Amino acid sequence: MAEEQARPDPDALLALARREGRGRLKVFLGAAPGVGKTMEMLAEARRRLAGGADVLIGIVETHGRAETGAAIGDLPVLPRARIAYRGQALEEFDLDGALARRPTILLLDELAHSNVPGSRHPKRWQDVEELREAGIEVWTTMNVQHLESLSDAVARITGVRVAETVPDRVLAEADAVELIDIPPAELIERMRQGRIYRPDQASRALRGFFREGNLAALREMALRRTAERVDADVTGYMRANAIAGPWPAGDRVMALVGADPSAETVVREARRVADALKAPLVALHIEQPTAAPGGDPGPALRLAERLGATAETVVAADLPSTILREARARNATHLVIGRGRPGRWRRLTGRTLSAALLRQATDFTLHLVPEPAGAPRALPPERRGPPSWAGWAATPALVASATAVGLAFDGVVPEGALGMVYLVPIVAAAVGFGPVQGALTAALSFLAWNLLFLPPRYTLTIAGPQDIVGVVVFALVALLLAGTTGGLGRSVRAARARMLGLRRLVEFSRRLGAPGDKGDLVQAIAEEASRIAAGPACVLLLLPPLPGETAPEPVLRASVPVEAEPDVASMAAARWAVANGRPSGRGTDTLPSAGWQFRPMRTARGLAGLVGLRPGEPPLDGEADRALDALLDQAAVALERADLMEERARGEARAETEALRTALLTSLGHDLKTPLTSIRGAIATLRTSGPALSEATRADLLATAEEETERLTRWIANILDMVRIENGQVAPRREPVDLAEALETAAARAARAHGREIALDPGPRPVAPRLDPALLDQVLANLLDNALKFSAPHGRVAARVWREGPEVAIAIEDDGPGIPREDLHRVFDPFFRATRTDRIAAGSGLGLAICRGLVQAMGGRIAAESPAIPDGSGTRVVVRFPGA
Repeated sequence: MAEEQARPDPDALLALARREGRGRLKVFLGAAPGVGKTMEMLAEARRRLAGGADVLIGIVETHGRAETGAAIGDLPVLPRARIAYRGQALEEFDLDGALARRPTILLLDELAHSNVPGSRHPKRWQDVEELREAGIEVWTTMNVQHLESLSDAVARITGVRVAETVPDRVLAEADAVELIDIPPAELIERMRQGRIYRPDQASRALRGFFREGNLAALREMALRRTAERVDADVTGYMRANAIAGPWPAGDRVMALVGADPSAETVVREARRVADALKAPLVALHIEQPTAAPGGDPGPALRLAERLGATAETVVAADLPSTILREARARNATHLVIGRGRPGRWRRLTGRTLSAALLRQATDFTLHLVPEPAGAPRALPPERRGPPSWAGWAATPALVASATAVGLAFDGVVPEGALGMVYLVPIVAAAVGFGPVQGALTAALSFLAWNLLFLPPRYTLTIAGPQDIVGVVVFALVALLLAGTTGGLGRSVRAARARMLGLRRLVEFSRRLGAPGDKGDLVQAIAEEASRIAAGPACVLLLLPPLPGETAPEPVLRASVPVEAEPDVASMAAARWAVANGRPSGRGTDTLPSAGWQFRPMRTARGLAGLVGLRPGEPPLDGEADRALDALLDQAAVALERADLMEERARGEARAETEALRTALLTSLGHDLKTPLTSIRGAIATLRTSGPALSEATRADLLATAEEETERLTRWIANILDMVRIENGQVAPRREPVDLAEALETAAARAARAHGREIALDPGPRPVAPRLDPALLDQVLANLLDNALKFSAPHGRVAARVWREGPEVAIAIEDDGPGIPREDLHRVFDPFFRATRTDRIAAGSGLGLAICRGLVQAMGGRIAAESPAIPDGSGTRVVVRFPGA
């Protein structure tokens, strides 16, 4: 044990190894502006410069103070970088210049400073991290109110919220912290003299932040944080140099949390001791694998965390030595333990934990906490194995079985070897029923072996030294096996229970990760909680707070069984749990009369919901409680993931809507402007020069206006058709339709409108499918118009109808430039216009989208193919309908 304690702590050595190769960091810490941090840093830098050190000022803010500027003296200063921001050139610390210059010591004032947007890092402390990684020693200044963990406390004390903060780990990883401190009265006098702020600013500061009470509180914070840092340095030094300790440089309290009912009393008493000593508190639970199963230390450890302690659990067999080792490792000076209720034999022999610590813990102050008056006796743990009488009944049966085997081999195997047969029932009884039954089996086995097999037989006597040695060895081995295998059996059973719980959690995690909506996820959580609690369970999710309310409203989303539902009183406990983020209801300290217990599911973003349980008797044991805590953690993460996926889906939908809106506005701006311009020009010409124009000119202008008006009408009709299709308002009227005749009619009308011929191949008359004639005519008109528009002025447009298995097909193709392969899957999207060689296709981009909607409404399908002709150009659009 002495050698083990003399070894340096590996974690402390690892922390020292991480610092190797990094630049040192020295922080001049103050309670408030004006205490003299920058002045002290500059004075120390001038002393180091005079000693020959390479010192460089990276940046020092003088804030217009003449004495600060004079304190810089002959210290070299790094030129500042100029960064353009909103039309201005702002000066900032030149990180690249400092890395290129690589001084031995670099001075950086105001560690919490936010850099100008456009800098490499948003915060100056991040610049310091990069400088340290490059091996440069950095000196910096900061006030205690800029520590991230203290920002809320500072806001409550001073009424001012600090915007610029520094993570606590930056100060914790500093190699040196120097506290710059002056009394509040002296600091206020400096302020009145104008040595910190200008007179107008000083008067406002004295009425607000710089009040004497505020400064005293900030001073206490700075002193405490520096003391904690020094304490950490002492503890790290002790661990790295294998110093056993404790060193009474500062008080530290350790509460020893057991699994008995007095554990929470011990934690509360330890908290009072720590508060009286102004010392940190550590709550330690030692789990013994060989100990009999007892209560659950979880509630006491959670109570310690709520009271601001650090809760830790270690696994060890030797309780007193482990306590002392952990106490010395943490440099604890006070140990708080419960008196407990040890057995009478332990009290008589002085083998209680308190007696052992009184003998061995000579370097510590020991606090022994009595049990509170009227405390109930700890109930025996619920047995999940065979009933208690089974062990006592099985013990003689096992011995009798071994005796029968010995009698069967009597005369064949020597008498001494027959004793080994009795080791089997000893091990079986110890593993199956416990060490007491194992010891009884060992005693009965020895008596049976001595009576039936050792000479002289049938007498309980031992003849000769050889028999004495054999009997002693047998008894010792039997008792040792009874004790060790009993503990091993308990450990195996506990490990099996943990493995079963872990397997169930893995299976539950797989269920949470399976595809499904949020409703499936919530139902899975309720089912798993019901299985763990062996009773009804439910899941409540949160609705946003109503106007005038501050807390969200819990709403039942799943329950197992389905009829299980919290009553009105239980819902009051649920609302309290939501408002405070803590368990409530039956079996807790809040509203224990409620019929349900509610446990929050917390994530980094806040409360995700509640899991409700209706616990029965007996309450949850330790393993079930830990499994339920693991369930809550996994369920919270799964719910958060589901919420994030829903937010992502909504974001994608919003982005798609914005894209469609942009396309619509773009199309409106283009497709409305051109015809309106033509109509307006024709009307203006007719109004101003009508009598002077020839009849042919007037007719041409009127025809232009009429043509553009029809174009606008078609475009608006397309928009309305698209809206009807998107809203599912297209209801086809079914009747048999002759496709060849419908195609001939649509082609003739398109040929007259465009003054072009369309090659038709109606083929044999196919079976007439049941379609909507009006919708089909609109589809064919759009497809033919599209083909004529994108073919060459004298190009070829062809259309044909044919039978294709159980379907009938219509194909319309042109010899135009075709559609790029990457655009084929998008040509039926609304407002999409394909890129054709060196230009964007004209039109609104709605024609093919309308065709797809109408074809699908009639039960068909549509597809585009390109190229359509052997020379690599052209487009073919094929529409297929069911033949019957």
